Amino acid sequence: MTAGTAETTSTTRAAGSADPKRWQALAVMGIAFLMVILDVAIVNVALPSIQKDLRFSSASSLQWVVSGYALTYGGLILLGGRLGDILGRRRLFMVGLAAFVTFSLLCGLSTSPTELIVFRLLQGAAGAILTPSVFSITTVTFAEGSERNKALGILGGIAGSGSAIGVLLGGVLTQYAGWKWIFFVNVPIGIAALVLTTLFVSESRATGLARRFDVTGAISVTGSLMLLVFALTRAPTVGWGSAQVVGSFVGAAVLMGAFIVTESRSQSPLVPLGIFKRGTLTGANVIGFLLGSAIFGSFFLLSLYMQQVLGFSAIKTGVGYLALALTVVVASGIAQALVTRLGVKPVLATGMILIAAGQGYFTQISANGSYFADLFPGFILLGVGMGFCFVPISIAALAGATSREAGLQSGLINTMQQIGGAVGLAILTTVAITRTDHLLNSGVSRAEASTRGYSLAFGVGVGLALVGLVATLLLLKRDDLRVNAAESQPVAVGEPA
Repeated sequence: MTAGTAETTSTTRAAGSADPKRWQALAVMGIAFLMVILDVAIVNVALPSIQKDLRFSSASSLQWVVSGYALTYGGLILLGGRLGDILGRRRLFMVGLAAFVTFSLLCGLSTSPTELIVFRLLQGAAGAILTPSVFSITTVTFAEGSERNKALGILGGIAGSGSAIGVLLGGVLTQYAGWKWIFFVNVPIGIAALVLTTLFVSESRATGLARRFDVTGAISVTGSLMLLVFALTRAPTVGWGSAQVVGSFVGAAVLMGAFIVTESRSQSPLVPLGIFKRGTLTGANVIGFLLGSAIFGSFFLLSLYMQQVLGFSAIKTGVGYLALALTVVVASGIAQALVTRLGVKPVLATGMILIAAGQGYFTQISANGSYFADLFPGFILLGVGMGFCFVPISIAALAGATSREAGLQSGLINTMQQIGGAVGLAILTTVAITRTDHLLNSGVSRAEASTRGYSLAFGVGVGLALVGLVATLLLLKRDDLRVNAAESQPVAVGEPA
């Protein structure tokens, strides 16, 4: 490793050597990362129970339990990545993990909608501190090529399967232990991961970075996105032309403009705008945004459809997702091998096509439908598509990352996926609610109106996936994303302090 990119630690391993504990470290970080990813989706199956117990007034307010977490998680993750690069990645990983455990406990102890939403926002912020270190530590620990490809493929598989596993686990916990345990379960797992981190994960940081933190940029971009989602969720209730909605859209635009100005003038920007001159990185992040937009809202709507229309219990809903969860796990393993052999672009394009097909299948759901006729084939299509998307998108987003840029690039792709998910959830929920309310006013039954609202929203999901496919074909260059292990050298990482 050259002097310009060397890691600063108390003990530096010989140049060109690999961390002997790297696979144990990956296992520990993978557990913590899975816990964070699970909490994006684990609440979906519990939503009807949460709504009833805490007396949420509507689906638009209930969706903040999901989107609030995704917004702070995605909006602050870039700041978390930079903090890790400067202060130490293992240190920030442990701080974020401890905070995540704390706010998980407080979520479970919540007694009102306001309390739960606030603690979910804080839980998402903790996840934003933790997650970038997972990818940046992996990037500087494993040599670029087949070994790093395998490690990132594992993390990509966790990202892809986490949502599906989350709804399955959420159903089991909600049915047999109560919805609060979807949060309490994080406490013992998180504590165990903290202990194992001290044993297996090496400290690393990037040298030559100014010790400045672009808090203004983080606040402005997160505030902008929260106002955008708020406007989208309030519009069906108060009207698109209301002062509240229009004012929120204007505020979102102003804050986003302030973010761009801040980044262009800051000596230590959260996101150096010049990084987007890299076509592969820009393409991967655009596709990541669209991928999140197409997928995240589907779990929210499918959970409501199964429980509120088909009458499934929480556990039956969770088991219903088992086909999806298992398919994602198997497809992720296949995708990792295919990416190494064929490259990122063809695998990712295939995944986008399958996600569009799965969403398209869900447009035919009926009010008196059944699991195997209305849902199962769509789950299989969606599962394979997710496995084929999350693995290559993780690899593409970190292609060519140096030690100095690992935190930024890993934070950026996670930001785009989570923000895309929050925006997509708001759009799909708004479409479903608007269509449902219109049909209810026309005298259609609640079950039929809800089903047709969900169906229309899934159609929007098809459109988002197809836009992602077009972006994949146009923005990624196949030759830039082939794996050539022979050209890669191990990246040295220091011993724990």
